[in-house]
Amino acid sequence: MIYEGKAITVKKIEGGIAQLDFDLQGESVNKFNRLTLEELGAATAKLKAEKGIEGLVVTSSKDSFIVGADITEFTDLFAGSEEDLVANNLKANATFNAIEDLPFPTVTAINGMALGGGFEMCLATDYRVMGPKAKVGLPEVKLGIFPGFGGTVRLSRLIGVDYAVEWISGGSENRADDALKVGAVDAVVENSKLVEAAVQIINQCNDGKFDYKARRDEKKGKIKLNAMESMMAFEISKAFVAGKAGKNYPSPVEAIKVMQKHAGLNRDKALEVEARGFAKMAKTNTAACLVGLFLNDQELKKKAKQWEKAANDVKLTAVLGAGIMGGGVAFQSALKGTPILMKDINQEGIALGLKEAKKLLVKRIDKGKMKPDQMADVLNNITPTLNYGDFKNVDLVVEAVVENPKVKDAVLRETEEMVREDTILTSNTSTISIDLLAKNLKRPENFCGMHFFNPVHMMPLVEVIRGKKTSDTAIATTVAYAKAMGKTPIVVNDCPGFLVNRVLFPYFGGFIGLVRDGADFQHVDKVMEKFGWPMGPAYLLDVVGMDTGKHAGEVMAEGFPDRMKHEGTTAIDVMYDNKRYGQKSEKGFYKYETDRKGKQNKVVDEESYKLLEPVVQGKNDFSDDDIIARMMLPLCLETVRCLEDKIVEAPADADMGLVYGIGFPPFRGGALRYIDDMGVAEFVKMADKYADLGPLYHPTEGLREMARTGKKFFG
Repeated sequence: MIYEGKAITVKKIEGGIAQLDFDLQGESVNKFNRLTLEELGAATAKLKAEKGIEGLVVTSSKDSFIVGADITEFTDLFAGSEEDLVANNLKANATFNAIEDLPFPTVTAINGMALGGGFEMCLATDYRVMGPKAKVGLPEVKLGIFPGFGGTVRLSRLIGVDYAVEWISGGSENRADDALKVGAVDAVVENSKLVEAAVQIINQCNDGKFDYKARRDEKKGKIKLNAMESMMAFEISKAFVAGKAGKNYPSPVEAIKVMQKHAGLNRDKALEVEARGFAKMAKTNTAACLVGLFLNDQELKKKAKQWEKAANDVKLTAVLGAGIMGGGVAFQSALKGTPILMKDINQEGIALGLKEAKKLLVKRIDKGKMKPDQMADVLNNITPTLNYGDFKNVDLVVEAVVENPKVKDAVLRETEEMVREDTILTSNTSTISIDLLAKNLKRPENFCGMHFFNPVHMMPLVEVIRGKKTSDTAIATTVAYAKAMGKTPIVVNDCPGFLVNRVLFPYFGGFIGLVRDGADFQHVDKVMEKFGWPMGPAYLLDVVGMDTGKHAGEVMAEGFPDRMKHEGTTAIDVMYDNKRYGQKSEKGFYKYETDRKGKQNKVVDEESYKLLEPVVQGKNDFSDDDIIARMMLPLCLETVRCLEDKIVEAPADADMGLVYGIGFPPFRGGALRYIDDMGVAEFVKMADKYADLGPLYHPTEGLREMARTGKKFFG
């Protein structure tokens, strides 16, 4: 054994060839934490000093190769100065450089995921061989940064500027065939033959068939473009990527600028440019928020894993109601491998549900995400039925009938009689109290909410709602099923609207007030989209549906009359009363025209303004800051109340629920992080400026106490 540590071992395997193996003890995956980096440096020094070494194969004993840096260390690391960050990166790069400079050929055997720092490790060796199911990539832009262990330098020289820009600015995970095609890897072989293939390359290098030194020199030298070619490649890329990423996500464009700056430099100088650019991005608020979201997501995954330990097996499920939502639930369950019965009361409903599932499958085929023969396998996992014939075999039921408590009550009671005593019943309600729906059930301990978001196949969040009598087994089993469907479950306690809709409707309340006070709804939409929302509130209401919005708003008003009940007729009432339900009726605040591809495009409709005249009190040209304050204050304050009322367990749950459920701008990190970033005292001060608008704008006593004592929600 040449070297033995807690993350890395090095030993001779055959003919003077050494194997450096990553196997981080106590972890299911390899990652570049401080320990691994330190051991890599020590192991490389041992390799350099060892006599008789003729080559190095780098491997992993985990199912993945290396998934990247240890992001849990980023918060402390990024809190340092830019100078400290630059020094830290250059220190790490000295280790990668030492690997690249070893006096013999080196090959990485990529058996699984090699992402971020893991792929940068691969790039430091002379050659790479890859398993057919492995993936490689540099996804750092998703955290508001870009590669800092030499990725921008080595990849741009290895595969060329165009491909490097595409891989780095897109943050993509790339399959073996794509990596081979662009030259990021040198061979693709079965995992069982990876080491053998790597050894073969080393032997061919030592026999003079491959010139590994020339390959190394190319990677360490300048990018081979003349001045005009370089300018064209980088300037066009910057313009394209800037348009796609938007100004709120600066790291993709900054990565291109950094590559442009170091294009004419040799490795060591180029790495200094990369380190400075990395440090600049690491100090942005965008990076802080995106890293925070990643860590929040990890917390949710940990909680879900804990719940899974207490879950019953779910081998067969059922969905009641085969409309768009029911069809979406059936599709997602079947796609992810859990067979599902899809029940409706008539054949038309069944046909609609199957049509929805088929439509989604065809889209997957068109996008190359599925082969045509796989479509039949998924559809065979969906069993349409008009009766309860097979329900004794069902482990979990999702009720997805109309959002009416009487209808849901009747369907749930009827279903309870048809299933086993241990079957879990869930309701896909968006607003109706779980305790209310449980009132007439014989086994309320087996009942909880399972709130999907529309469209089911795209929205990652599922709210798992606990009623007063819901058992841990019911919650655990529902969480496990949501995870099996590829969703992120968040467990919340029962209240009107639960978490997401309870927070969303004060946001709509802010919008209603702005329209009442004379704001142009189009201007409000533009301001909030510029703020970072995927769509403004008027457009969102059109997408949700005015009938849904009105019904949910009434439920919320009944639950929280002090701040969510609106006096007189509102803008939503006007649209609803005039049957302008939004996209579903092709008219709402906007008008919708279907193009040749079947996509609905919104266009301005002057009739909306005429209809709104009776509810508008004068005309006001609100500033962008005023609009943002009046929209965001109610949303953020209601999120605080949900935390204080213990509807959610932790700030991370609340923020992730809003990002995943309603598209809260990820680069802002969530409602509670938004308050933290502004400063709790400053946020309270801003709310007090708008106090005359009513209770929606009044901070809680708990928040005022936080402001007085300087506390934050995170950190």
